[in-house]
Amino acid sequence: MDQYFIKMLEHIGEDPTREGLVKTPIRAARAFEFMTQGYKKNVDDIVNGAIFTSDNDEMVVVQNIEMYSLCEHHLLPFFGKAHVGYIPKGKIIGLSKIARIVDMYARRLQVQENLTKNIAQTLMEVTGALGVGVVIEAQHLCMMMRGVEKQNSLMKTSCLLGAFRKEDATRKEFLALIS
Repeated sequence: MDQYFIKMLEHIGEDPTREGLVKTPIRAARAFEFMTQGYKKNVDDIVNGAIFTSDNDEMVVVQNIEMYSLCEHHLLPFFGKAHVGYIPKGKIIGLSKIARIVDMYARRLQVQENLTKNIAQTLMEVTGALGVGVVIEAQHLCMMMRGVEKQNSLMKTSCLLGAFRKEDATRKEFLALIS
C-alpha cells in the first residue's frame, strides 16, 4: 500500500524523497490499515461467548461510545458518539462487547446511516433482545474540510428495532435516557 501513497504524493506535486516525507508512505499505509481494521474482525470473535443468562427485562443503555470511521465517498474521517440500548430477553451481553461491536463496524468504509443499522441488527441477532436502539451523532470532515465547509454541523442517525420501533413508550424512554 505504501507504493500507492508514494504515487499519490507525486501526483499532487510533492517529492516523496524529501526529508519530511521519506517515511510518510509507510506511516500512511499503517494508519489506513489501522483505521480499516474492522474488515479483519468478526462478531463471533468479538462476543467470544460473553452472552449470559439473565432474568433482567429492563432497558440496558450504553451512552457516549466514542467512534471513528471513514466515509466511503471521500475516505475522510467522521467521528462522534454512539448510544446503544437493548431490552434483554433472557440474555445479556458483556458490557465491553457493545463498544467492540461499534468499533468493528466503525473501522470500515461506509456511510453513517449503514453504520447505525449494522450495529443495531448485530446486537439484535447476537442477544435475541426484545428490542434494540442505536443513535449515532457524528461530525464529518468531508463536510467540514471540503464542499460546503460547515464546521458546526452534526449528523444524527437512528435505528430502532423490535420494541424500540413498535412501542412508543419504549422509544421515548430510550431517547430520554440518551439525551
